[in-house]
Amino acid sequence: MQVIIGPSVIQGIAQAPASKSSMQRACAAALLCKGETLINNAGKSQDDRASLGLIESMGAHSSWLDTKTLKVSSHGIHPRAREVNCGESGLGIRMFTPILALSNQRIIINGSGSLLSRPIDFFEKVLPQVSVRVSTTRGKLPMTIEGPLVPADITMDGSLSSQYLTGMLMAYSAAGASNKTIRVNNLQSRPYIDLTLSVMKEFGMHLPENRDYQEFFFPAPGSVMQNNSRTYQVEGDWSGGAFLLVAGAIGGEVRVNGLDLKSTQADRAVMDALEICGADLSVQERQILVRSNNRLSGFVFDATDCPDLFPPLVALASYCEGQTTISGVNRLLHKESNRALTLQEEFGKMGVVIHLEEDQMLIQGQRQLRGAHVESRHDHRIAMACAVAALRADRETSIAEAQAVSKSYPDFFEDLKAIGANVHSPYSLSNH
Repeated sequence: MQVIIGPSVIQGIAQAPASKSSMQRACAAALLCKGETLINNAGKSQDDRASLGLIESMGAHSSWLDTKTLKVSSHGIHPRAREVNCGESGLGIRMFTPILALSNQRIIINGSGSLLSRPIDFFEKVLPQVSVRVSTTRGKLPMTIEGPLVPADITMDGSLSSQYLTGMLMAYSAAGASNKTIRVNNLQSRPYIDLTLSVMKEFGMHLPENRDYQEFFFPAPGSVMQNNSRTYQVEGDWSGGAFLLVAGAIGGEVRVNGLDLKSTQADRAVMDALEICGADLSVQERQILVRSNNRLSGFVFDATDCPDLFPPLVALASYCEGQTTISGVNRLLHKESNRALTLQEEFGKMGVVIHLEEDQMLIQGQRQLRGAHVESRHDHRIAMACAVAALRADRETSIAEAQAVSKSYPDFFEDLKAIGANVHSPYSLSNH
C-alpha cells in the first residue's frame, strides 16, 4: 500500500494506541496464570494478534467481550499444536520460546517476514542449560524445542535484547523456580525488565529479587499459582505515542491522551528529548499538549535503553537547528530492517544528512525537507517516521509499503488524518 502525505498544519486530539509491550506480556501472563483474565484496552496490532495466536495454540481460550476488552481463560500450558507461528514479532519469539519450553512436547517455532532473517542462536546457548533440547536452522527460524524447562543457576548475555530475559523470568516463575539465580551480563533496555516485573506482580506470579539488574534470584515460592480471576489494564503505548508527540512538535498542535508519565515503558524518554530540544510542552495527567515552534535546537540523547525511539527522534532532529547526536546505534542492527542504514538512506531522500560513527548517529537539521518517494522497507517505525517528517516537507511525500504500520499501530494514518494531516492513498488507510 502506498500512502501520500502532503504538507500539513495539524491540530487536534489523539489517543495513544495500546502498548504492544504491555499487551504481549499480559497475554503471556494470562496463559501461565490459571483462571480467567480480563484484559482492558487490549491491542489489536499484528504483534498482539500473533501473541493471542500463540497462547491459543498452547491451550488458552480467548474471546472479545467488546472492542476493547478481551477475556482469556487458561488451565496452563497444554499444547494444541506441534508448530506455532510468532508472525513478525521479535518480542514474541524471544519471550514465548522459554515459556513454550515449559511443555514436555516437541514444538516447532516459526515466524514470517523479517523475523525469518533475525538471529536466534541465543537459544542454542541458553536453553540447554535448563534441560531444553533446541535446534535452529543455522541460527535462524524455524526452531525446534523440547522441554520441559528445569530452572537452574545460569548466566546469560543481555546485550542484544532484554526480551530474552523477559521470557526466562516468566518461565522460571511459572516453573516454580526455588533458590535459583539468573545472572545477566550487560543488560540493555532495563526499563522493559521493570515492565515485565510489573506485569508479573499484577498477575500474582512468583517474583525474583532484582539485584541491580545483574542477578535475578528466585527464592522458594510461597505458594503455587491457583485458579483465580484478575483484571489487567493495558497501558497507552509510548512507542507509538512518540510519533504523535513529535508530529505536534514539528507540525502544529496535538493533545495526546492515554500516556502514563509514571509508566515503566522505556520510550517515555521521548519527553526528555522533546524538552531538551525546546518543544512547547504542557503536561497534565494522561494528557500531553505539544505545539510546534521555530526554536527547536539539536540535542544529545542516549537511546541505548530505548532504541525504538530512533525513528521518531530522527524525524524530530531533522527540523532542529544544528546537529543532533543520538547514541545506541548498535541496538538497531536486528530490527525489522537495519534501522540505522534505513534511516540514513530514506531520510537522505528527503534531504537530511545523517552520519553513522560507531555507536552514534549524527543528524544535521534542515530548515526545509524535500518531499520524496520513500520506502518503509516493511518496517512499521520507518513508515511512521517518514510520515511525520513529511508534514512540513516542501511537497508531497509518498511512502511505499505503508501498511507495515499494522505491526504496531494499525490506525496510525487514520489518526494522523483525524488531526488534520493531508493523508491520502489509492487504497483504504485501515485494515491492511
